[in-house]
Amino acid sequence: MSEPILLYDTTLRDGTQREGLVLSLADKLKIARRLDEAGFPYVEGGWPGSNPKDEEFFAAARGMTFRNAKLSAFGSTRHRSNRAADDPNLRALIEAETPVTTIFGKSWLLHVTDVLGATAEENLAMVAESVAFLRDAGREVVYDAEHFFDGYKADAAYAIATLRAAVAAGATTVVLCDTNGGCLTDEVAALTRSVGDELGTDVTLGIHVHDDAGLAVANSLAAVQAGARHVQGTINGYGERCGNANLVTIWANLALKLGRPTVPAGDDLSHLPELSRFVAEVANIAPDAHQPYVGTSAFAHKGGVHGAATARVEQAYQHVDPAIVGGTSRLVVSELGGKANAAWRVRQFGELASEGLDPAELSRLVKQLESEGASFEGADASFELLVRRRRDDYVAPFRIVDFTVIVERRNGASPRAEASVKVEVDGEVLHTAADGNGPVNALDLALRKALGAFYPALDEVHLVDYKVRIIDGEAATKARTRVIIETGHETGTWITAGAEANIIAASLAALHDSLEYAIWRLDARPHRRDERSSSDAALRRDRLAAGEAS
Repeated sequence: MSEPILLYDTTLRDGTQREGLVLSLADKLKIARRLDEAGFPYVEGGWPGSNPKDEEFFAAARGMTFRNAKLSAFGSTRHRSNRAADDPNLRALIEAETPVTTIFGKSWLLHVTDVLGATAEENLAMVAESVAFLRDAGREVVYDAEHFFDGYKADAAYAIATLRAAVAAGATTVVLCDTNGGCLTDEVAALTRSVGDELGTDVTLGIHVHDDAGLAVANSLAAVQAGARHVQGTINGYGERCGNANLVTIWANLALKLGRPTVPAGDDLSHLPELSRFVAEVANIAPDAHQPYVGTSAFAHKGGVHGAATARVEQAYQHVDPAIVGGTSRLVVSELGGKANAAWRVRQFGELASEGLDPAELSRLVKQLESEGASFEGADASFELLVRRRRDDYVAPFRIVDFTVIVERRNGASPRAEASVKVEVDGEVLHTAADGNGPVNALDLALRKALGAFYPALDEVHLVDYKVRIIDGEAATKARTRVIIETGHETGTWITAGAEANIIAASLAALHDSLEYAIWRLDARPHRRDERSSSDAALRRDRLAAGEAS
């Protein structure tokens, strides 16, 4: 059996160089813990010599117990004017007290002479002395050969000499870096194989590529096939410019396409979507729905031909079984889908599907509604409600009788929004009002206040995301508007949509679906007037008792 491929995660260092991605100290510690739980053998925590937050991270990490990962501190070779023992960057690496240090050095003479202002021989000494200093301090040293492929193409002998200097000084792993991300796959494969032949088996060969040509995953896999055993990357491919190699995709491909053992083990990949979403959530970046293997659209089929084929033979348009990577097949309901898509989605609702529901009729209805601006693509909760509402036994849990929204600004003060709604539940009408920082917020609060009196379970339901789409932009301010709302509860999230010429009405339609779906999902039952009165009286007694106790 071939040796396992070691996955080295640098989300906390290289990943944070993505524009717009900022992690707090607490965020970094959360992600480090999750990566360790996932089984990564190496987690690069940051560059302690570059900023105070990374110094604080390594200080905090010393109090953590890592069961799988070896924490690595990142830095550069010594400055050309310093002795290794006196170099502030190298001293910071030692003070981080990590079992592994990863340093980068120059492989491209252009950078040696024009960026560092050093000679070729000075650079070789900088590499060797820096590695030796860290090894003498008892650290495992990973040497990142920055710009290696560009340097090799410019002067192969010198690029190899920098690697030999690192190996001779004690580096246990040398990593070939496509720092500019511009190499093609056949170049990476050929050069990696050539370097492996030059260095032999005394050192572990690694790969680190960026995605500027859209080839980071392909180039990483090509390097593995050419002999690399250490693969660097980030969760979700976060990184500078166009990003780094996506370790989630690489992990799945190594296990499922190349049959290569990995560390972390690739036997159970069903947790990959959760890992991807966890890091995205902590980083406050919307998950990529179209990310291979783990995106919510990775196994979604929209076209009618694809949908019909998938409904008959599920693997007809899928390269792997979605369950292996924690996914599910989905047939998207839209104007492009046929009756097979609609029937598939209805079947997924289980007992919700009724024998009298004609998939062809449902498909025609969807196409008609979408031509009028509705959207069921991704808004699965709104589609489920569409199906429910066509059942003979459907009874609406509530009805919005009317609503009013007022926005005003007086004497130069901040705008003020007020909304009132009348809601009917089980024959009883409740009229409520609320202020908000905008018209939609006020309407949302007023609607929740009214429904919360009947359905207290809605207090645990919260808004996750709110998006507005202009459907027909050429109509300017008369354009129809589509509002998409994601709503959350401890049991999960769901998406609803509404479309109207009026943005407030579109928002209310999406809010209506969101809260009605929550009632069905939570199996909530409306409280009668006497139940609400009893509950309110108990609440007043509790507050009175609390006041007396204080």
